[in-house]
Amino acid sequence: MRPPRAAPADFRVPAGPSLNIANFMAMILSQIEGKDILITGGAGFIGSTLTGLLLDRNRVTILDNFSRDSMATRPFRDHGNLTVIKGDILDAEGLKKTCVGRQLVIHCAAIAGIDTVIKSPIATMRTNMIGSANLLEACSGLPGLERAIFFSTSEVFGQNAFRSEETHSTITGAVGEARWTYAISKLAEEHLAHAYGKERGMPVVTVRPFNVYGPGQVGEGAIKIFIQKALRDETIEIHGDGSQIRAWCYIDDLVRGIGLALLTPGAVGETFNLGNSRAIVTIYGLANTIVRVLNSKSRIVFTNKDYADVELRIPSITKAKKILGFEAEVDLEDGILKTAEYYRTFP
Repeated sequence: MRPPRAAPADFRVPAGPSLNIANFMAMILSQIEGKDILITGGAGFIGSTLTGLLLDRNRVTILDNFSRDSMATRPFRDHGNLTVIKGDILDAEGLKKTCVGRQLVIHCAAIAGIDTVIKSPIATMRTNMIGSANLLEACSGLPGLERAIFFSTSEVFGQNAFRSEETHSTITGAVGEARWTYAISKLAEEHLAHAYGKERGMPVVTVRPFNVYGPGQVGEGAIKIFIQKALRDETIEIHGDGSQIRAWCYIDDLVRGIGLALLTPGAVGETFNLGNSRAIVTIYGLANTIVRVLNSKSRIVFTNKDYADVELRIPSITKAKKILGFEAEVDLEDGILKTAEYYRTFP
């Protein structure tokens, strides 16, 4: 493996026509090499996708409790540059030892997914708040730390978010409504991360992903579930009347955004929305699109929902485009087809 070298201070997205996704990602990854990288939650959907992209040129350690395991289907799970630690971010002492010597840290570990959150709001808040605080303390003062990416969530914008910008007010629902424990815990993580950035000089960036989907997704997720049902011609259930509106971001677009956040000098100390502001559809429209694109015979039915829901969620990515050069490129139907190919192999 090549010796470590610092990320170029003059990294910029090239001007002119946009590169295709594969070439753009290759350009980004060519600037991240010889690094010692820690990815918490690295066995999850987003974490394992990032791991696979970074392994060839870097030493990558993933820390995960494997409550959700996307790594099991990944062809790189036995890669020579990969170190796997089965652990938990609530173990402060173990986490402190794991962080020693890391140059890049990507914090994906969290309790997430509406059903999981509602089932255990205590675990949600403890993991997302205390676990993140443990990681920040473990990374504080690391001499070689170049960048730390912390994942927040679009849930911080509440039930109605239309072209929400990073500086818009964060809104959560009623105290005692279990769904909002996720948003509250991730918002607390954001505030604490930026406090460490300001008080202790940590090179922190926080990101707010908007409805990410794609190959390797494990656990919950509307597109994942709808596609799996459609491939088997099974009935697709929609909670509520299906009028809820979302903007869907394919995983390739998200990881490009993360790559840019790792490299762009102006990203430090900032929060970014990462999503696809054009791939907008109601949940009912999403189900119909999946059935049509996959030539499925699935019926679509409606069921009552017994929890608070988000009625509208569309990001503004103006800031990410201006500072990072980020813009999502994968349209919804193309993303559905690519995702379906994965679930045909790994149902």
